Amino acid sequence: MDYSSHPLLNHSPSSLRANASYPQSSSFTRQNLFQAINSALKHSLRTDERTLVFGEDVAFGGVFRCSMDLATEFGSERVFNTPLSEQGIVGFAIGCAAQGMKPIAEIQFADYVYPAFDQLVNEAAKWRYREGDTGGHIGGLVVRMPCGSVGHGALYHSQSPEALFTHIPGLRVVLPRSPARAKGLLLASIACNDPVIFLEPKILYRAAVEQVPTEAYEIPLSQAEVVKEGKDMTIVSYGQPLYLCSSAIAAAEKDFGISVELLDLQTLYPWDKQTVLQSVQKTGRAIVVHESMINAGVGAEVAASIQEGAFLHLEAPVQRLGGWATHMGLAFESFNIPDVTSKLLR
Repeated sequence: MDYSSHPLLNHSPSSLRANASYPQSSSFTRQNLFQAINSALKHSLRTDERTLVFGEDVAFGGVFRCSMDLATEFGSERVFNTPLSEQGIVGFAIGCAAQGMKPIAEIQFADYVYPAFDQLVNEAAKWRYREGDTGGHIGGLVVRMPCGSVGHGALYHSQSPEALFTHIPGLRVVLPRSPARAKGLLLASIACNDPVIFLEPKILYRAAVEQVPTEAYEIPLSQAEVVKEGKDMTIVSYGQPLYLCSSAIAAAEKDFGISVELLDLQTLYPWDKQTVLQSVQKTGRAIVVHESMINAGVGAEVAASIQEGAFLHLEAPVQRLGGWATHMGLAFESFNIPDVTSKLLR
């Protein structure tokens, strides 16, 4: 995948200005994904003294450098390392949020989040509901984590566990596709009154580079984006597979003379069902694509909702394309997830 010229990225300020999601009066700078995340964290730390950033090794910048230089500027009381305990990191974050802080906790890899599931499911997700009409909530709690394959992560550094979180009412689940989207979605997540699971495709940290507004802005949560309009088919995806979908669409449109609409979910829960159904009602065909395994994945929920909400408009069964239902073996990682060819053939 050649990200340096990929049309899904904004390689010039003019393409950003053509998108109403971004501030039109802003100046722009080229950033990769980890720099855009860093910019969002820096803005929140500068503008709200309640903001805290912590996790394993974040004080020196983290494994992927997302928190680079933050401890130097804001001090060790606001940007700091934690013990190697995911349950402890999230439990501490929940307590901070309950006391009015804005904790942004980093799980070093999404593969390591499972010890924190009890805290996320039984505490974070239920807090606002349990408080009833008292108005109590833990909004401002954001749990960031790198996810997905890079080609050599194997069993414990390649997982995409987003579907597990989408089953939990009370959590919001966000997964951006690019630096400019990541900055706006992260700032919206920090401002949200619900706890947010914010997953970042690690393969894009350095690979995806585009123009990003220098000023702060928020991209609304739970709104899908129509990345490309079409009339014959709808493809629904999120994160890194959107680049594969875009390339496959370009090839298919050239070879078959069809017109394909591409949607980016952006927020996986609660997701934007209305935009998806409107698109499928127009095109009559739908494919849902994601890197994580197919069984009980995000695609299953989207496909079922399309079947329920757009059945009379469908010209063909809804298709799902995702990873195989197996563990990520090191030697077989490239065969385990969709690519451009599989999208064309399936």
